[in-house]
Amino acid sequence: MNSISPNLNIMIKASQKASKALIRDFGEIEKLQVSVKGPSNFVSNADTKAEKIIIEELMKAKKNYSIISEEDGSKINSDSENVWIIDPIDGTSNFLHGIPHFAISIALKSNNEIISGLIYDPIKDEMFYAEKNNGAFFNNQRIKVSKKKEIENCLFATGGKEKIIAGFITRKTGSAALDMAYVAAGRYDGYFQNNLNLWDVAAGIIIIKEAGGIVNEINLSNHSNIKIIASSSRINEKMLEKLKNF
Repeated sequence: MNSISPNLNIMIKASQKASKALIRDFGEIEKLQVSVKGPSNFVSNADTKAEKIIIEELMKAKKNYSIISEEDGSKINSDSENVWIIDPIDGTSNFLHGIPHFAISIALKSNNEIISGLIYDPIKDEMFYAEKNNGAFFNNQRIKVSKKKEIENCLFATGGKEKIIAGFITRKTGSAALDMAYVAAGRYDGYFQNNLNLWDVAAGIIIIKEAGGIVNEINLSNHSNIKIIASSSRINEKMLEKLKNF
């Protein structure tokens, strides 16, 4: 295994601990699908519970670090330069419908730069992670973005209300974090989406960059309305050309 920093180690442990609760809750969703009341309250509880586990684990190790997270908002602690950015379930809509495609996303922002990121899909037991200048990994194997050169052979992921753009084969899977992880691993060739939140994309940004991909410049002090365009360097220009009006 490659050597990882103590901080990334904490992130991995926190995501694994929270995933046990999520897997259990996801198992209950099937039963709830048939009830009239439906599972939406249950899902927001699952979300909050997973977040609580993650925050507790991270705080045990670094009690001064600040936090930006989807459910619980922001906590500025005595160390405001180091910030955990957390999304306990990215892909809640999938989770809600019993579709096994969602992830825990945790990133660490230090001095206004993402220095490590982790995206963990508990159902498939797939973990993607990266640290600045240390490469990107999938379950301990080094990963690189795709090597395809022709856009017509490429598969792109998107989300939200994007219109299909001529000449692109696109897919909407409902989890921005996993879309970005898949670009890093070469499963997708590129990804574009508007109106994202920081916690959807923070971990994905460094994982793609460390896997040799290109991500547009993002202002990390914005927590919402983020636009992402990411791909391998080989097709980035072609992709941007097609996305001119995006």
